[in-house]
Amino acid sequence: MNENKMAVMPVRRLLLNMSWPMMLSMLIQGLYNLVDSMFVARLSGDSFVALSLVYPVQTLMIAICVGVGVGFNSLLSRRLGERRRAEADQVTANGYFLYLVCWLVFLTLGVSLARPFLRIFSDVPQVVTYGSQYLAIVTGASLGVCMQFAGERTLQATGNTVGPMIIQGIGAVINLILDPVLIFGLGPFPRLEVAGAAIATVLGQLVGMTVGLVMVRRTTAVTLTFRGFRPSLPILADMLRVGIPAAMMQALTTVMNLGMNLILPLFTSFGVFILGAYFKLQSFLFMPLYGITNALVPIVSFNYGGRDRQRITGTIRFALGLALVIMAAGTAVMMLLPGPLLAIFDADADVLAAGIPALRMIALSFLCAGVSIVLCSSLQALGAANASLAISLLRQVVLLLPAALLLGALRPGLVWLAFPVAELLSCAVALLLYRRTTCTKLHWDDEKPTL
Repeated sequence: MNENKMAVMPVRRLLLNMSWPMMLSMLIQGLYNLVDSMFVARLSGDSFVALSLVYPVQTLMIAICVGVGVGFNSLLSRRLGERRRAEADQVTANGYFLYLVCWLVFLTLGVSLARPFLRIFSDVPQVVTYGSQYLAIVTGASLGVCMQFAGERTLQATGNTVGPMIIQGIGAVINLILDPVLIFGLGPFPRLEVAGAAIATVLGQLVGMTVGLVMVRRTTAVTLTFRGFRPSLPILADMLRVGIPAAMMQALTTVMNLGMNLILPLFTSFGVFILGAYFKLQSFLFMPLYGITNALVPIVSFNYGGRDRQRITGTIRFALGLALVIMAAGTAVMMLLPGPLLAIFDADADVLAAGIPALRMIALSFLCAGVSIVLCSSLQALGAANASLAISLLRQVVLLLPAALLLGALRPGLVWLAFPVAELLSCAVALLLYRRTTCTKLHWDDEKPTL
């Protein structure tokens, strides 16, 4: 068996080598989301509102797929690190099966509950019609996004990070090409409006799924076959034990956003606008960090399976160093250029007056956030998913929301300090949990590590 690069390549070069394609693919996805929204907004205000109401459901779908992918990726990486090829093949087949189950759940709930869901949030007939059309299509045809995730996570576990970039890139390009054609009706294509945007999205995902399947079938690291396949409850349980907390962590951002949208109007008239602008800016500032952590998980999991403590700790330490550099740069940008950044969203003078100090206060949280995010991913890779979930709960809900209420009550302008307060306390807890986990999990007396 040829040596896997995750076992032999110097960890610093390995982490950088595996990170950059993920960073690029995230940038592609971010740009796609922006352009997609711009096309839909040109139709009417109702169409844009409809997609905004559907967005949390799409976010939840992605959170579930990401969570399943964390459990799938981590288990497959460990089996490859342990050189248990037959079991790795079983994990791959069961991972694809689990994503198929996810699609059936999305299909059932989305098609049956799309219109009732929209009616909860809007009584405007056009908004309900647009939103239910879009939601029914993207959930009913979500086989593409589910299987696209399966292909990406399989390739990542084998050390191939260019493949996932290609899968996402091709899907996004197809989507961008089809968006204006199907939304506005160009040439022989009819004008489908919001439904056209949904169809463009799922067609791009189905193309990405197909490319992913071809790449997985061609790799020599694992063999994807369903001949004589039967779902393995122990393998599925192993994936879900890590994946469910990871999915819950991904969904916490939605909970935090909703909670802050309820709290901020109590203290500032422009809070929701400023928070929305911040999240759009944050998504680009944090992209390099998320690329690093996505690469970190399979590397640490692989070497945990291979019992190489030095490579595990070396990878995590280097990732922490990179995170601090990236977050320091993000802090500097947010501190020095808050006005121009808000101007991107056509902020008026009143919003700028409130938003500039707000962004500067939020920027104080970046360094601690970077450390916590890296440690959360490290704990996931080491099988300590509950510890990782606890840190995310502290960061985004348990500490943040009460701190926002308390600080806002003391003085409205202090509400934004809830971010650095929550991140500082959560970072301290993350360091303690990481130390405890490494002291117990990276000392082995038997043949195999216990998860």
